[in-house]
This record gives sequence, structure tokens and C-alpha cells, in this order.
Amino acid sequence: MTRLVLPLLGLVVIGAAWGGTQPLGKIAVSEGYRHFGLLFWQTLIGTVVLGGICFLRGQRLPLGPAYLRLYLILALVGSVLPGIASYSAAVHLPAGVLSILLSSIPLLAFPMAIALGNDQFRYRRLIGLGLGLSGVALLVLPESSLPDPAQSVWIPVALISSAFYAFESNFVARWGTMDLGPFRVIWGASLVGMCLTLPLALISGQFIDPRGTWGAPDYALVASSLLHVGAYSGYVWLVGAAGSVFAVQVSYFVTLFGVIWAMLFLGEAYSAFFWAALAVMLGGLALVQPRPRAPLVNAAPLSQNVRVRGQGRQPKCNSSS
Repeated sequence: MTRLVLPLLGLVVIGAAWGGTQPLGKIAVSEGYRHFGLLFWQTLIGTVVLGGICFLRGQRLPLGPAYLRLYLILALVGSVLPGIASYSAAVHLPAGVLSILLSSIPLLAFPMAIALGNDQFRYRRLIGLGLGLSGVALLVLPESSLPDPAQSVWIPVALISSAFYAFESNFVARWGTMDLGPFRVIWGASLVGMCLTLPLALISGQFIDPRGTWGAPDYALVASSLLHVGAYSGYVWLVGAAGSVFAVQVSYFVTLFGVIWAMLFLGEAYSAFFWAALAVMLGGLALVQPRPRAPLVNAAPLSQNVRVRGQGRQPKCNSSS
């Protein structure tokens, strides 16, 4: 029972944390900060925090070619590229809308899983994908769905972020994280992401100087970065502990908590089309989720060498690791 409760609790906590990054991201861009500067400090904070945790645990960071390739891929598809899209969209879209669009991650992950051979075609999931697209249409087409109809052009930009997260989910499910646990693999990805975004922030003029008086965007950046580290590490752990089929359900909680936090802390109010889109998207999410073929309690921990071969299959591990 304990092994079942822990992943369920993880879903809620990770969803609440990840959902909180949407309104915090909205605050972070509210006074002129932009993606490269924000991403540099986000990855720097992640590098410092996770590096400290791994140091206390006596773990080093492997730097062989295969490991560096893994860090680079996860840095790009799990942080830098989706971060550019989401921070750019956050300037123009309400945080609640961004949270709804994050629920499209499993919807987009389904066709990717088929293309990668991770999963098989199911009509039920195709219907779910159609519902998800209908939910996006409810946000884009009616003129009264958004506070400003011109904001609808930024919805495809926000969906780019979801597409990268969907690919990341399939990448981890298909090829695993070698012999690294969640803290070390995200430590490596954060380090590479920091090295990528620092020159981009300097060249683009988006570098954020932490000296001087801090305002709400600065505190929001730090809080969002810490939540991102925790949620991202927790999600990678959850994929290994309970399987990708179970882990992708975190999208329900990310969406719901994102909307709740935006209403509570940003005072956002939404039209009837927004709530209809939320209901349709969650309905599509319910249909598109793969059904596990094995009991959750039999899943292997990520500290072992997990390689998930299919979204509906049991994680495999090397028992000698």
C-alpha cells in the first residue's frame, strides 16, 4: 500500500508545484524580463541546488560523451526550447490559459509514441486527441474566449512548449536515463542549459543583473526556478517509479492547480468558453491516457537502470545496478 500511496502523492505534489510555475512565470515577465535571461538564472539555480544535493549524497556527475549527449538532449527539450516558447507566450496569455495548454502534453505525446514505436494506435485515444484539439479551438476561435482576441495568435507558441515536453516524455520512456537518478540527470541537464543560455542572454541583451533592489519578478523567478527543479526531478523519478503511463497523468494536476493558483494569486477571471475548453481538454486527456498493463506497485525505482520500451509496458531494469 505504501508503494502505491507514494506515487499518488507524488502526482499531486508535482502537479501543484509545476502548476505554480505558470502564474509565477507570468509575474516574472510582467516588467520586462525575457526568456534567455530567465532561463539562465533558472538553470543556474537548478545547477546549484541539485549539485549541492548530489554533493551531500556523495554523488558525482559523469561527463563521458554518452552522458553529455543525454544532458544536452534533456536540456534542450526539457528546459531551454520549451522555456523560450512558454516565457514568450506568458507575456501575452493569461496564466490559466497557459495551464490549460500544458494539459496537451499527453495529447501530443500519443502520436509521438506511435511514431517512436512506444505505443500502439487506439481509436479511443484518437477521439481523445480530437477532443483536445476541440478544446484548443474553443480558446482560439470564439472572440470572447480570451480577454483580447489578438492573444489567440500566441496559443500555438505556447503549444510548442507542450510539444517539447511531450517529446521529452517519450525520449525518457524510450531510452531511459542510463544509470543516473533524477537528481543527477537534471543536474547535468541544468548545467548544460546554463552554459547554453548564458551567452544567448548576454548577446541578446536579456541578461538579468541580480544587483540592486528586487521586485516581484525577481522573487517570482527564484520561486519558479526552485519549483521547476523540484517538479522536474520529481517527474523523472515518477516515470521510473511508476512508469510513463502513470506519470503523464500529472498533467491533470498541473492544469487544475495552475488555474487555481492563477485565480487566487493573480485574480484572473475566465469566460464560459475557457471553462468549456478546460472540460473538453480534460475529457480528451482522460481518453488519450494509455492504460497500464501491469500493477503500479511492481514498477522499478529510477535509481536502477530504467529503460521503458513502451508506454503501456512495465519499466525494465538492470538488477545488478
